[in-house]
Amino acid sequence: LLKVAKLGPKAFEQCAGFMRIADGEQALDGTSVHPESYEVARNLLKRLGYQEADIRRGGLKGISKQITDAKKLAQELEVGELTLLDIVKELEKPGRDPRDEMPKPVLRTDVLDMKDLKEGMVLKGTVRNVIDFGAFVDIGVHQDGLVHISQMTDRYIKHPLEVVSVGDIVEVKVLSVDLQKKRIQLTMKQ
Repeated sequence: LLKVAKLGPKAFEQCAGFMRIADGEQALDGTSVHPESYEVARNLLKRLGYQEADIRRGGLKGISKQITDAKKLAQELEVGELTLLDIVKELEKPGRDPRDEMPKPVLRTDVLDMKDLKEGMVLKGTVRNVIDFGAFVDIGVHQDGLVHISQMTDRYIKHPLEVVSVGDIVEVKVLSVDLQKKRIQLTMKQ
């Protein structure tokens, strides 16, 4: 990353937390533990009787049960309690996708493909991404639909995050389907 043009030290520091290097030099490189927290993670491992190499063996299942007082342990490791809990979750299940832990919507069995969608059809879906102009919702047809910010609510909102968050299960109605462009327009208005 440091060899990328115009990527300075600060940008590198921010990017590093999103990088996963499977089979990297350090076992922690394959986790979402930020490099700034490696020392804390190593101290935690040592304190609980583990080694970094144990992470490569599929995670440290049950590590969270070994921590009886997270607040006290966080103080001893000189880290915030929430940061400690994030590190523990990641060590327990390296490479986890937090979206997997979110509730799944009950998808209709008669709607499996974009061509099964009809205008006016009401479906349940999961918000997968929130952007300035709306939200993308997974309705179970292998192509997320867009709920434009103007179609989220009857009242004025400045940003879609005022109404939805990633992982929310929402009820949507199909406004239009463009099979050629693979676009699905949805509304959350009733």
